[in-house]
Amino acid sequence: MGRRNDHSREEIQLLAIQAAEKIVTEQGWRALSTRKVAKEIGYTVGSLYLVFENLDDLIMQVNGRTLDELYAVVADIAINQKDAETCLCALGQAYLTFATENTQRWLMIFEYSRQADPVLPTWYYPKIAQLFSLVASRLKPLLPVSNLPQLTNATHALWGSVHGICILALTEKLAVVGTNSVQELLETLIHTYLAGLRNL
Repeated sequence: MGRRNDHSREEIQLLAIQAAEKIVTEQGWRALSTRKVAKEIGYTVGSLYLVFENLDDLIMQVNGRTLDELYAVVADIAINQKDAETCLCALGQAYLTFATENTQRWLMIFEYSRQADPVLPTWYYPKIAQLFSLVASRLKPLLPVSNLPQLTNATHALWGSVHGICILALTEKLAVVGTNSVQELLETLIHTYLAGLRNL
């Protein structure tokens, strides 16, 4: 790493985000602090507050990058899978794989509660929306009568169910529901859910 005055504001911000990702991955998201990030990049805590509003801001930036990475993975699958049901199963498996490979960063998206301001920043919502849009675009042709409220509810219900299975898998609680195969559980969920939609 270069001397402190070698880095621009944008470079310091990126260094801090990368350091935060490293800390979260290695120590868990609850271990993240501005002090640890500052130490990791060789700057003072005060320097961090010149490029981030607070710890909430830093964590939101990290979460935003995680969502972007997840979207890149699932968008590639959506492009290459033409059949809606096959695509949704593949998206579910990809979501599980991403959560498994990036567990702490993934958990931080859902478990961290903003301290200074509970309202999410405006730039964050499109990152969430684009993920839901991939699922919605595959569900839409399967609905007998498609309207936006119904499509939105169907999308959120399916995602919430897949997310719940992922949580059970990552916390090693699958035995509670009487199965050890998370892949089979995901496929059963998606196939059964889609069959129900077709019969509405």
